[in-house]
Amino acid sequence: MQEVEKNYLLDKKVVIYHQKGLYKASSDAVWLSSAVAKVKKGDNILDVGSGGGAVSLCLASRFKDNQISITGLELQKELVESANKSASENGFDFLRYDNCNIYESNIKPCSFAHVVTNPPYSLSDMPSPNISKATAHNFKFEDLQKWLDFCIKMLRPQGMFYIINRAEAIESIISHISGKLGAIEVFLLYSKEDQKAKRVVVRAKKDSKTPLVIHSPIFVHNKDGSYSEKAEEILRQGLSI
Repeated sequence: MQEVEKNYLLDKKVVIYHQKGLYKASSDAVWLSSAVAKVKKGDNILDVGSGGGAVSLCLASRFKDNQISITGLELQKELVESANKSASENGFDFLRYDNCNIYESNIKPCSFAHVVTNPPYSLSDMPSPNISKATAHNFKFEDLQKWLDFCIKMLRPQGMFYIINRAEAIESIISHISGKLGAIEVFLLYSKEDQKAKRVVVRAKKDSKTPLVIHSPIFVHNKDGSYSEKAEEILRQGLSI
């Protein structure tokens, strides 16, 4: 493994390692993890496109007393190596990361209580010169609909699905999962008031007919640039969205 750097999540409750020069986790991972609210004892969680492991590390910290198991699937071998190191250093022996193309994995369909994903989303952007970041953000081999289909296929009956993406992807996400998932909830994240939404978090349930709900806007920053009270609750305290 190359030289690694150490950072922290959830106000230093969780340590996360990444190899120098590779893609680093962003606050998107913490926002996505906050959408997972109800995890029962013994539940299993699948993190699709787990990157450096930030999403599942946050979930492991929040639900470590629930006797859960978490599996991350990631294409980049170097990210898997550092993610597994992070899991080990945090003492999360119920969390593991597998290096694979998700469409070629041996994961059994219809077997997870929760599926979370922060998929590639910058297909229209100029790719980053950083190969790791370009792969994480500009992976062009598969489209979003195929990615969503894989995630839905992994869910067991009554399983919960969670995704974060650019706000402009909301139409594609909702139109594709409607009829396959129900109880759809939409959370729009704005950097500040009077600005356009930057991110969308969607939560949904398999085998549900409950109508869609759009929640009140969430503003990440106050006018002075400091974190809002809601952002502090999510990013520092690790509370549910």
